[in-house]
Amino acid sequence: MSVEAGTRRRRSVVIDREPLRVPAFRRLWVGTAVTGIGSQLTTVAVPKQVFDLTGSSGYVGLSGAVALVPLLIFGLWGGAIADTVDRRKLLLFGNAGIATVSALLWLQAWLDVGSVWLVLALLAFNQAFFAINMPTRSAIVARLVAPELLPAATALSGTMSMFGTVFGPMAAGALLPVLGLPALYLVDTIALLLALYTVWRLPAMPPLSGQVRAAGLRDVLDGFRYMATQKVLLASFVVDIIAMVAGMPRALFPEMAERTFGDPHGGGLALGWLFAAIPIGSVLIGLFSGWLGRIRRQGAAVVVAICVWGLAVVGFGLAGSLWLAVVFLVLGGAADMVSAIYRQSILQAAATDEMRGRMQGAFTVVVAGGPRIADVTHGWTAAAVGTTAAATGGGLLTIVLIMVAVALLPAFWRYRAAAVK
Repeated sequence: MSVEAGTRRRRSVVIDREPLRVPAFRRLWVGTAVTGIGSQLTTVAVPKQVFDLTGSSGYVGLSGAVALVPLLIFGLWGGAIADTVDRRKLLLFGNAGIATVSALLWLQAWLDVGSVWLVLALLAFNQAFFAINMPTRSAIVARLVAPELLPAATALSGTMSMFGTVFGPMAAGALLPVLGLPALYLVDTIALLLALYTVWRLPAMPPLSGQVRAAGLRDVLDGFRYMATQKVLLASFVVDIIAMVAGMPRALFPEMAERTFGDPHGGGLALGWLFAAIPIGSVLIGLFSGWLGRIRRQGAAVVVAICVWGLAVVGFGLAGSLWLAVVFLVLGGAADMVSAIYRQSILQAAATDEMRGRMQGAFTVVVAGGPRIADVTHGWTAAAVGTTAAATGGGLLTIVLIMVAVALLPAFWRYRAAAVK
């Protein structure tokens, strides 16, 4: 790349599209785009179905606990497997598994089985395959693009994923009154089957050592030992756990949509807007993320972004109208995207390839498992003291805990990315 081209890229404000010139990364990115909207239909459908069957945010929170166990187990194990086998084959296995479970979710909804425990059991299987799939997909990126393109590739992947989480919930809100809940599961199944083709066309990606083997408990423990020696990586996980566990209010969305913002019992636009608002903020930041590559104090940027996230959640909890609540969630989503881009860039740059799958497994556990714990805490807190107290209290707790974390982990605040040459 010429000096002039590099200068233009660094000065650009809009998202850097250069990684899309790499054919293999482009295929991976297209697969993310195809599944993005479909997967979010299921993300809306499961808590909505649970709430319809039980009428309780507590049960919606319980769905988070049900999903957490397979996320913890298979996220860590899946990351270890991704370091010891061909990552393309593992990604095919994960995608196929998610598609199968989505088809079963559609079948039980279409047959109107009416069992919340069946829904929760299928959710557990869905999250097990998801936990294998995500660290594998993330670990692949660093094998497809040059190191200097990792922030741009992360922004592209994150933006497209969030693009699906914008239009998926909005589509869900529009489709629920017209086609009913089973249609959401069916669309997700079709999207996952289409995405299998893009994964099939990726190149083989066996371990760089050339040794393909089974992954066991020792490999998982090796990942923890490696993480313990990398203080900045460890701190990046800690601050995100704080943001997601203390601050993520999504378990409150079904109840607030119906009882605070006036949705009909069968679901409506308010539910779609609440689920879509955080991703809208993420997409907006992603589309104009070119400037993020110029920030070298990435640790400080993550901390500031998480504090903004906490303040936005407080505003959401106090909002008296749907549109004000959406505005605060959009702001929170923008802050969360900034944090995610920098944390993923730190992780991709600092971890070696033989450990990258395990680090991405831990990242998946934190990113996906944290909100599941939040589903439990927020759901049961709301059942006890109401949605307003649950949301605002979580936002305030996020800010307090992040300040404590910075005091205990000052190296993360001082972390600087290497200068781009």
